[in-house]
Amino acid sequence: MNVNKLLERALNFDFLSKEEGIFLYKEAATADLAYVANELRKIQVPHGKVTWQIDRNVNTTNVCIANCKFCNFFRRPGHEESYITDIETYKQKIEETFRYGGDQLLLQGGHHPDLGLNFYTTLFKQLKELYPTLKLHSLGPPEIAHVAKLEGMSHIEVLTAMKEAGLDSLPGAGAEILNDRVRRLISKGKCGGQEWLDVMRAAHKINLPTSATMMFGHIETIEERFEHLVWIREVQSEKPADAHGFIAFIPWPFQDDGTLLKRLRGITNDVTADEYIRMIALSRIMLPNVKNIQASWLTVGKQTAQICLLSGANDFGSIMIEENVVSAAGAPHRFTSKSIQDAITEAGFEPQLRTQTYQFRELPEQMEEQVINY
Repeated sequence: MNVNKLLERALNFDFLSKEEGIFLYKEAATADLAYVANELRKIQVPHGKVTWQIDRNVNTTNVCIANCKFCNFFRRPGHEESYITDIETYKQKIEETFRYGGDQLLLQGGHHPDLGLNFYTTLFKQLKELYPTLKLHSLGPPEIAHVAKLEGMSHIEVLTAMKEAGLDSLPGAGAEILNDRVRRLISKGKCGGQEWLDVMRAAHKINLPTSATMMFGHIETIEERFEHLVWIREVQSEKPADAHGFIAFIPWPFQDDGTLLKRLRGITNDVTADEYIRMIALSRIMLPNVKNIQASWLTVGKQTAQICLLSGANDFGSIMIEENVVSAAGAPHRFTSKSIQDAITEAGFEPQLRTQTYQFRELPEQMEEQVINY
């Protein structure tokens, strides 16, 4: 294999194999990967703006039986700190989100053994009745798989019922690394990698917009990272022609603070800024059929994320008015509406507020500025 020939093929939007991606990861210079990925970004996102979003991560419950080794957020059933969020709390958080200019809730929680389909459809309907303009970007494939098992239903039946109740899009949560060797070690209680992909296939069949993610830098091999990318690309290739499919791909490094992986196995986050930039570039190169690549400022910080905008990324994600899961494992970074736009401008780009489906939004004329509480 030859680096220059592979990069030439990448510039032609060829699908590189897992082995070819690994070769580039090991042999290509970061500057060359960044250059090619940036050129691809210019073609795929010709408006040249960097998009961002205002939304809020609200947790339906912290009760979970998945027992992921990287999660400090969950509580076992019956724990004194366990909760299910009540409607008054949702109302307070939604109204505050609207004041900050947000239009969406990212609703996620745990694998609660007693919360089935009726719980979620009732909640979605209630929230949409109270706030018709609210967008619900909610749950994720592991939660869909969990509900399907509780109910004895298919993935597509569960997703159809949730979409009819008000679900607008499905996050790519719980992907971690899709290889089941890894999943058995870090998230044994969640669905397997192929079931995660099957849930996304079902979502695409009913044209429910989705995103895809990858949490890397723990126990996975480089081969397993690129296998993950190829599987995402394959599912995207299978989507119906008129379906949204995977609208975006978001890779981020494992956050290790206080996790069982760190305490029991000594696994730490050793992903350097250079490695993250390379993975952003290679995500753009390996996923020519996914238009938007998001830099995870929450986990890597402002400066590294800014460099990613010149290395294939075109999106800065959300200011995340509230985020409790990744932050519980040590992600320290925060943005406000002003500071995220300033960061994008500093990197040489025009910031553009967007919706979950990457439609441009105007900044609301009346909006409060978020105050960061560290």
